[in-house]
Amino acid sequence: MEFKNVTVRHKANVYHEGKVTSRTVITPEGEMKTLGVMLPGTYRFSTEAPERVDVTQGHCRVKLAGEQQWSPYQAGQSFHVPGNSHFEIEVDDLLDYVCHFG
Repeated sequence: MEFKNVTVRHKANVYHEGKVTSRTVITPEGEMKTLGVMLPGTYRFSTEAPERVDVTQGHCRVKLAGEQQWSPYQAGQSFHVPGNSHFEIEVDDLLDYVCHFG
């Protein structure tokens, strides 16, 4: 995956005491994405807009709002989160991801 001619926001997005970090990029078409890293742990995130999360390295388990089961994802797979919702994610090793908004 490669993004060309993007604007990168210099300030990092830092969550969960620094265990999850990302950088925001904006494409020439105005699409906002974040490129991030998660260290091992279990995290909960809330969404405003719908999101697609691409796992680019590593693996994780995800439980979307209202679901009882955890679903596994690995590099090359994606999961979708509705807007105005939340999800939980469990990471055992380093996880790289790209989040697409909207």
